Amino acid sequence: MDSIKNSWQHFADKHPGASKWIREGGLFVIVSNLITVLKYLLLLFLPLAFAGLPKVDFGFPGIDITLFGETFKWNIIGYDAAHGGLPYFCAYMIAMVVGECINFPIQRNFVFRSKGKVWYQAFWYLIAFCIVTCIVNSINCIWVAVAGMFVPGWLYNIGTTVLNGGVSMVVFFFVNKIIFPEGEGK
Repeated sequence: MDSIKNSWQHFADKHPGASKWIREGGLFVIVSNLITVLKYLLLLFLPLAFAGLPKVDFGFPGIDITLFGETFKWNIIGYDAAHGGLPYFCAYMIAMVVGECINFPIQRNFVFRSKGKVWYQAFWYLIAFCIVTCIVNSINCIWVAVAGMFVPGWLYNIGTTVLNGGVSMVVFFFVNKIIFPEGEGK
């Protein structure tokens, strides 16, 4: 173990910029994947908590699309009734928000070691979350409709969280590099 630590320290001393990117990237991937597992577990059980809500179309813009013989409403945000509607959307959003509320302080404080203005960083993180959520949801509503024809719900929930986590992870790494500068904020 000491030889690994010494090798890393030698590399870090020789290449401080690259070692910082590797450390941040590695920690970021680990934390993001753990949060993705948490989101999956939430998404697996949360729809049951909202089963009492009316299963109605809940989304925007609600454009009818047919793929592989399945007709569904494409939404930037939300789901049609046939694919979860309001109950699934509530579960999905709670899982995503809870995950990001846990992710934000860990990424900020531990991964990127930022001590910048937390409200400023939280504001930009929220903006990025909203944009990424709309992009991912617009893809995810297609995934849920098409995958729902071929695989059980627990499996397409894995796809949902992997899609959300994967796209979010790539985008948020670069967002976090910008909004979480290491050290004191300027």
